[in-house]
Amino acid sequence: MVSRSYSNLLELASGGGGGGEPLPSLGRRRIPRVVTASGIVPDLDGSDDDTDAASAASDHSSHAPRERTIIVANQLPIRASRRTGGGGGGWEFSWDEDSLLLQLKDSLREHHGRADMEFVYVGGLRDDVPPADHDEVAHQLLEGFRCVPTFLPADLRSRFYHGFCKQQLWPLFHYMLPLSPELGGRFDRTLWQAYVSVNKIFADKILEVISPEEDYVWVHDYHLMILPTFLRKRFNRVKLGFFLHSPFPSSEIYKTLPVREELLRSLLNADLIGFHTFDYARHFLSCCGRMLGLKYESRRGYIALEYYGRTVTIKILPVGVHLEQLQSVLNLTETGVKVAELLKQFCDQNRLLLLGVDDMDIFKGISLKLLAFEQLLMQHPEWRGRVVLVQIANPARGRGKDVKEVQDESYAMVRRINDAFGQPGYQPVILIDRPLQFYERMAYYVVAECCLVTAVRDGMNLIPYEYIIARQGNEKIDRILGLSPSARKKSMLVLSEFIGCSPSLSGAIRVNPWNVDAVADAMDSALEMPEGEKVLRHEKHHKYVSTHDVGYWANSFLQDLERTCLDHSRRRCWGIGFGLRFRVVALDPNFKKLAVEHLVSAYRRTTTRIILLDYDGTLMPQTSFGKSPSSKTIDMLSSLCRDQNNMVFLVSAKKRSTLDEWFSPCENIGLAAEHGYFLRLKRDAEWETCVPVTDCSWKQIAEPVMKTYTETTDGSTIEDKETAIVWSYEDADPDFGSCQAKELHDHLESVLANEPVTVKAGLNHVEVKPQGVSKGLVAKRLLSTMQENGLLPDFVLCIGDDRSDDDMFEVITTAANRLSLDAEVFACTVGRKPSKAKYYLDDPADIVRLIQGLANVSDEMHSVLPPPDAADTALRWNNTCPQLP
Repeated sequence: MVSRSYSNLLELASGGGGGGEPLPSLGRRRIPRVVTASGIVPDLDGSDDDTDAASAASDHSSHAPRERTIIVANQLPIRASRRTGGGGGGWEFSWDEDSLLLQLKDSLREHHGRADMEFVYVGGLRDDVPPADHDEVAHQLLEGFRCVPTFLPADLRSRFYHGFCKQQLWPLFHYMLPLSPELGGRFDRTLWQAYVSVNKIFADKILEVISPEEDYVWVHDYHLMILPTFLRKRFNRVKLGFFLHSPFPSSEIYKTLPVREELLRSLLNADLIGFHTFDYARHFLSCCGRMLGLKYESRRGYIALEYYGRTVTIKILPVGVHLEQLQSVLNLTETGVKVAELLKQFCDQNRLLLLGVDDMDIFKGISLKLLAFEQLLMQHPEWRGRVVLVQIANPARGRGKDVKEVQDESYAMVRRINDAFGQPGYQPVILIDRPLQFYERMAYYVVAECCLVTAVRDGMNLIPYEYIIARQGNEKIDRILGLSPSARKKSMLVLSEFIGCSPSLSGAIRVNPWNVDAVADAMDSALEMPEGEKVLRHEKHHKYVSTHDVGYWANSFLQDLERTCLDHSRRRCWGIGFGLRFRVVALDPNFKKLAVEHLVSAYRRTTTRIILLDYDGTLMPQTSFGKSPSSKTIDMLSSLCRDQNNMVFLVSAKKRSTLDEWFSPCENIGLAAEHGYFLRLKRDAEWETCVPVTDCSWKQIAEPVMKTYTETTDGSTIEDKETAIVWSYEDADPDFGSCQAKELHDHLESVLANEPVTVKAGLNHVEVKPQGVSKGLVAKRLLSTMQENGLLPDFVLCIGDDRSDDDMFEVITTAANRLSLDAEVFACTVGRKPSKAKYYLDDPADIVRLIQGLANVSDEMHSVLPPPDAADTALRWNNTCPQLP
């Protein structure tokens, strides 16, 4: 029974590989999963376990297993039929030669150096298999075809495929909003639960056959967008690729989906995400930026997202056709016979053939194509009686009211056009709505003068590629067409600009299918175009299609997947998050959580301590509206500062007046500015400035420029710090804010070219600060001054949350060890993320609890020791104050 709480459905995956017995191992020796799936148990120490794992890995490597890829899709590349007659029933299976999943395997093995690669398919069957036959069918498919079937109950499959996939995802990804129940249907949470449940079933089937340290998993299309989360939770280091064969909508469309974040986070649990075009990838990246706050960057030509320490790579490459299959169909005798028949039907009658091949669904634009053809005949009487549009209408993959409406509208328009422009022996439009054999379709390609694809939105659409290969023909087809061996081939394409193959076919006439007049003009241009130009366009297209076949696409994807997964073994992995918000944090092996017990123990046995604390994002949450410290924070810092062995500094870029106001109750606390090298210490109720304040006259130039951009960028703000000024666009539109930030950065660099400042672009902000200053320099100066005055710290604690704090971490890690060989050094960042710190704590609340713990220890130690001499304390602090010329 499906849980009503979809957020808990993922927890079902934690129970192992499913309810049934595992399938045979496909002839390969398996290492127990607890050994091969490293990273699942992050808290294990690396000592003994590493030795055992290395031994097992060495034993396993001696068997040299074949490289293997598990291909996962909604449907297996299998045709099934039930036996009839006296044999007692049973099932017969054969490969589906039209399946892309089968074609990519054949092409990879034949032409791309992967002859030894083993492929295993996981997916469903088109036919309902009775439960009594499940075991027999599973065994037969596994042994004979290396296929692992997922058997779904009829009701669950209907709610999954015809429900959520076809009523929710498919319309939305093709830009149809559910504005009314008739348009795609409103969001139904029971259908969503069915979708999650089916993805869980697929995950269980994969668990039965996967060897996670060796196998690559390649998931296909929008039916299985939750699957990466299930697999990543079970195997943190699984080598996982996902390719989306449909469009990905713009963020304005996608964000209307109630489960938008769950799907995005699940896709980000893959290592490599593939799209047909840059537009689709751009929309996905925009959704990640707007809804999850993620930034992407180009790394040596690859687009990458940093997601909790993992690098998620974006792949942009359209799929290709299986050249060998198309050539073999062209060579069939039946194809030649059909071509001769069509020549007699059209060419011998001095007629030009325009061809459309589309599924009968609402997004293929069949009615728009018919309207444009009608317009062509109305505006160009010379084509009447000469041009015939043959529209091959494949059965729709979905079902419902909209499909029936498209069929009725198409039939009505065909009748209207034929009644208006038909002549004896001439029918302007021929609508073929019966299933055609592939060779028949290829024959129509061969004879067609132009191919028309006017879909209003389509993922890829390989019809134009097939048409180009068919028009290139071969010797047999040339003889039937009466062409000489040296004859140059030609073809013409009229393509919608909203289909995936359009960017790769630059010689096509691209059209907006909604503009009926423009499509009619494109048809006329295709018919009127000089023969030489048709030849050049065809040759350009054929060169691309013949070199970017399905094998090229698959090999390129697998190469990028292998490259992306190279560093899996070098990272420590933790799974965090509940339900479908689960994700994996991948970090350096030496990066670990700061144990409070270890820190307190070091604190107790040391005598000279220096504590450096960031403020925003560390003592105070970054998202907090009220930035002033709480009384609890003041009290615990006061407790730390009362200990004469402690030197506590807040390293912040905030204004001195603000820090004075906030921390005036604290005795003997140091306030070190991030910029400007000034250090002020409270002693005897007076503040002493130990370093001259930097000249900030340049702010008079920078601030008016920033104000101009603030006025034109809704959600942006300016923060005037002590010796820096920051323009932040954290609450602005991400794309517009980023664009404005780039322009502001260039503008400020121009007007401040002669000033001693640096303009730096950071995460959601642009900052202007004096040259050559950083938190690292503050930490370095403090440590150097202590050394000069004979105060060698044996305890150093430094806590921060962002990249500016990494400078401090680097300095205290290297410099403190030089000061004292026995120094206890703790560089700690907030959150599990890539950092130069060795330790992490999860959030500011953990930091406050840690500091409070140290303060409690100080109070205990202070209560058993005599109070420090005020003069000694003052001298100690005064000696720390660096005196600069």
